[in-house]
Amino acid sequence: MFTHDAQLMAEIRDRFAHVASCPVEGDRVFFENAGGALTLKSVVDTSTKYAAIADNQGRDNPMSAQLVDVIAKAKRDAMVFLNASEGQVFVGESGTELLFRMISNAIMETPSGGRVVGSTLEHPASRSAATRWAKLAGKEYVAVAHDDATGTVGPEAYIPHLTPDTRVATIIHTSPVTGMGVDVGGIAQAIRAVAPGCYIIVDGIQHAAHGALDIASYGIDGYAISPYKVFSRHGYGMAWISDRLTHLPHDSLIDGPEGNWELGTRDTGSYATFSDVVSYFDWLGGHFTDSDDRRTRLEAAAQAIHVHEKALSDAMLHGTGNLKGLADMPQVSIIGGVDNPKREGLVAMNVDGMEAGDLVAALRARGIRVHIRKADHYSGNILNPLGLPSCVRVSMCHYNSEAEVGRFLTAMREIIDQI
Repeated sequence: MFTHDAQLMAEIRDRFAHVASCPVEGDRVFFENAGGALTLKSVVDTSTKYAAIADNQGRDNPMSAQLVDVIAKAKRDAMVFLNASEGQVFVGESGTELLFRMISNAIMETPSGGRVVGSTLEHPASRSAATRWAKLAGKEYVAVAHDDATGTVGPEAYIPHLTPDTRVATIIHTSPVTGMGVDVGGIAQAIRAVAPGCYIIVDGIQHAAHGALDIASYGIDGYAISPYKVFSRHGYGMAWISDRLTHLPHDSLIDGPEGNWELGTRDTGSYATFSDVVSYFDWLGGHFTDSDDRRTRLEAAAQAIHVHEKALSDAMLHGTGNLKGLADMPQVSIIGGVDNPKREGLVAMNVDGMEAGDLVAALRARGIRVHIRKADHYSGNILNPLGLPSCVRVSMCHYNSEAEVGRFLTAMREIIDQI
């Protein structure tokens, strides 16, 4: 746990902008990481650098050549980060936009008939794309029900809905509402056993900041990331697609490069800032392994992050020092259960006798930044089956500390005592 290494924790926090204070509100604890993680200072510097450059790629000058090299390096970095041994990485408008593009192409360019399978756990980015394009393609859309009690979905839930003519399947790696992870590899294996040719597209937007990514082990065809949720900035999304998805017919320029999924001139700064993200994971992993292999260091960073964030979640749920945890506060209910091994740095909760919005405001007044999730088009798929109009999402990242959890628990006790 980083908290037990004060020097490393200080070094980690120093690499992020606004880690302990908001430019508007001042001192605060940032527990709204699922809405967008803190930004690396290196990303801020890189964004500024490339925003000032007027040159484009593909011109006959040294600056243009350097831009091409920066993009190529970022793509290599991303492939190592994802542990992808084939396929390609490219950027687009956002993670949502890239999910729509991957899903629509897979649905429209597979044989007619058959079905598209997703789950009710998914974010509307993938659910909306799958339902819209399945209808346009004349394919049946099937929504696998997630488990309300655990806030996740597994292979056993998918299996009854799989048929040999399942053309496309979608999976969410981690729910941004419940905070619970999903066994992507296990679900993909179950799908392949019944429909070997199925195109499998994964929403990895919530997961990327919290755990190891291992495309080579999943057996999938597409994976989307929103870099602003993994320490980069807004304004772009990143996707990986397999060789076979790459070569499906897709939107592209007439007589343009074969297999190119990018439309228009790319922002070199987007790519460059993702290299900053990978470099940060590399630096962090170097504290936990002596290996000279970059992928090994990235895996070490992911494991250390997992251990630290589990410790933070356990402290929030079961207490730290002489402070009681949420599980010991009778007024608090936890979505997905208290001791859930699938949890990835997020606790979704409600307090009896208090509106979720009022709790968010009360915590904000005490310097704790959290967020309300309402039973709307974003989160209704999770909250409506539970009979909840809303909940409060408390989302952590590895730069958060046990002291910040203690400050949150102190605030929660004060608030509950005033109800």
